[in-house]
Amino acid sequence: MARILIIDDEPQIRSMLKLMLERDGYEVVEASDGVEGISVYRQNPADLIITDLIMPNKDGIGMIIDLKKEFPEVKIIAMSGGGLNKPDGYLKGAKKLGASCTLTKPIDREEILRVVAAILKNTPLPEEQPQPE
Repeated sequence: MARILIIDDEPQIRSMLKLMLERDGYEVVEASDGVEGISVYRQNPADLIITDLIMPNKDGIGMIIDLKKEFPEVKIIAMSGGGLNKPDGYLKGAKKLGASCTLTKPIDREEILRVVAAILKNTPLPEEQPQPE
């Protein structure tokens, strides 16, 4: 059973994703920000990380940078609904820093399950949401 680490500062998003993924047969652990996420990953690495990008303490971008330095092969799905800006810039940055895939919130259940399965099986990803230039 694949182990997935969900990192998001919104408890309801973590709960929704956890329920969705557990119903699909995955083991799920949670963290509320990038600092906690890195700590959880170091203690017991997951097969995949799903992270928000805009969070307190350490945002997703900083966390991706730190994890990719320490664990270059880590698989990461970055997601964002935006903050002061639209999510496009954040998602493009995450992709450039090594995220396997980026998704815009709100997350579609079927899409996230397809993307998670593809990344874990090392198969081509379904068409990603286009990010405007």
